[in-house]
Amino acid sequence: MSNPRKFHGPWIVFAAFITFGLSTGIPYYNIPFFYDYFARDFGWSREQITLGFPLAAALTIWMGPLLIHRFSPRKLILIGTGLTCIALTGFGKMPGSLAVYYGFWMAYTVGYFLSGPPPHQIIVSHWYRRNRGKAMAIVYVGVGLMGSVGSFLVKPLTERFGYHAALVILGLMLFLAWPLVFFVLKDKPSDIGQNPDGDPEPAKEQAIVSRTFAELFSSPAFWLLLLGSLCSIGSIGAVNFHMKFVFLDQGFTKGPEVDGAWRTASILILWSSIAGRLSIGYFADKFSKKWVMFFTYFIVAATIPLLLQVHPGSSFYLYAFAILFGFGMGADYMMIPLMAAEVFGVNSLARAMAVILPVNTIGQTWFPYLVSHLQRVMNGYQGAMMVVLGVAMLGAVSIALLPRHKLIEEGQ
Repeated sequence: MSNPRKFHGPWIVFAAFITFGLSTGIPYYNIPFFYDYFARDFGWSREQITLGFPLAAALTIWMGPLLIHRFSPRKLILIGTGLTCIALTGFGKMPGSLAVYYGFWMAYTVGYFLSGPPPHQIIVSHWYRRNRGKAMAIVYVGVGLMGSVGSFLVKPLTERFGYHAALVILGLMLFLAWPLVFFVLKDKPSDIGQNPDGDPEPAKEQAIVSRTFAELFSSPAFWLLLLGSLCSIGSIGAVNFHMKFVFLDQGFTKGPEVDGAWRTASILILWSSIAGRLSIGYFADKFSKKWVMFFTYFIVAATIPLLLQVHPGSSFYLYAFAILFGFGMGADYMMIPLMAAEVFGVNSLARAMAVILPVNTIGQTWFPYLVSHLQRVMNGYQGAMMVVLGVAMLGAVSIALLPRHKLIEEGQ
């Protein structure tokens, strides 16, 4: 019997909006700001600096399939934010040791797996069915909004207190998520006697048995979704991680000039990602998720040449790149769980994302590291970014090859 209380879903969206933004938006989008400070303080190369995240992702990839589908999403968020705080604080306090640096990246990566996209995607997908796209979009807006708050803060915090203290402050901000996890978030509507969307009866998709890992791996659609998301997320990671270095190679001077350009671009990207998430979330509830996803992947690929046109004084190209890239980027991340739930069912989402997220993180981290080598071998970013463009287009093509029909029908 349904609970007569008012539907708790809007409070779930509100809480997840904040906790997702804190756990993911603040650290992920702002750690690259400190890369050139690490290079100056410790004399590390770009390859050494950008190796931290991919190395940690490769060493911890097993954590997702092992843990994410076994534990409460709320518990995962608590543990993950604690690990991420340890990592950011460690980056701010570490000596000039690459081994220590890579160790803190491992703490960050496990924290990202546990408290980032998967638990929030799972919670929202259980609470909403008909309006899943719009609800997911609002929650993902939190990532862009909180990430942009971090981008506003890192420059003045660094200028006033130094980058060491700035990293510690960012880490401590993650504990703001804990009260919401304890008192507001609930894993499923059935936990408090309610149903998805506030309906009087349970959704039929709730009765569909979760697919095993073997069943997922035997599905061609799973591999197409995995390849498409891997390529697109890898391309996004390459742009995010190298954007400041690209600016330096294209004529911006170290210090206030390149910091200012990075800050402007980062804020515009994150604000534009909000528009991308809200509009694409609406369209995903109205139109074919496959073609909505293809459209967003194509936008990301098409904006990469604009990045190479950004030079000192070229404000138009800076704004055009940042706005269009942010629009596509915001929708890209959000469409993956929506498509996975559409194709495999909501009860299979935890297992599907337990594989897709770690693999995407490998692409998101190792591809930027590869781009570091390409930049050195090709003596600049022109050729390296053309490789990024090709990979992004491959991702769009993979999504276009997904089957048109749902592989799982409600009640099947």
